[in-house]
Amino acid sequence: MSPEEQPRPVLPTGYTIRALRADDAPAMAAAYLRNRDHLEQWDPTRDPSFYTVAGQQDAIDRQLSLVHGGLLGAWVVVCGEEIVGRANLNNVIRGVLCSAAVGYWVDHDHLRRGLASAAVEHACAEALDMGLHRVEAGTMVHNLASQRVLLRAGFEQYGMAPRFLFIAGGWQDHNLYQRILHDDPLPVAPAGTGGAGG
Repeated sequence: MSPEEQPRPVLPTGYTIRALRADDAPAMAAAYLRNRDHLEQWDPTRDPSFYTVAGQQDAIDRQLSLVHGGLLGAWVVVCGEEIVGRANLNNVIRGVLCSAAVGYWVDHDHLRRGLASAAVEHACAEALDMGLHRVEAGTMVHNLASQRVLLRAGFEQYGMAPRFLFIAGGWQDHNLYQRILHDDPLPVAPAGTGGAGG
């Protein structure tokens, strides 16, 4: 499917998805603080500074540097002046793999409105625009809600990784999912540029 044919997600009235911006630190800090209990079971252990404006400014500056380097995609789901969700394309890899990993979350007061599905669809559409071949995702084995989001978005489970990520204070097993975006051949690399295999 070409980028022109890729359907864009439909959001409920009042919500938008846009790129992360340098001036989002106050809204991001408020969102993470508001959702601290909601997210901590799925997240790595956070230093208290993570929930401050200064901590979020540092995080956003690092993320935008990766965005500008083509190694990350970062978007926020917005309702009015509030950030109520995130979607990221992490670990963007080119070459023969041509892949990225999607991550996402939604504010506890905005669940069950289709926002997570829209955020994942948005990230996949952006990945296709970037020329990526596949998007992967991992969820903790007991995170059934996130697994339903991925399956609805056309992902398929392809494995389970024991003790995959250090989350909520321990090494957690994860189910692994992927969505193939297209099967177009890669451009032939110029001589001398190498690749993942050499």
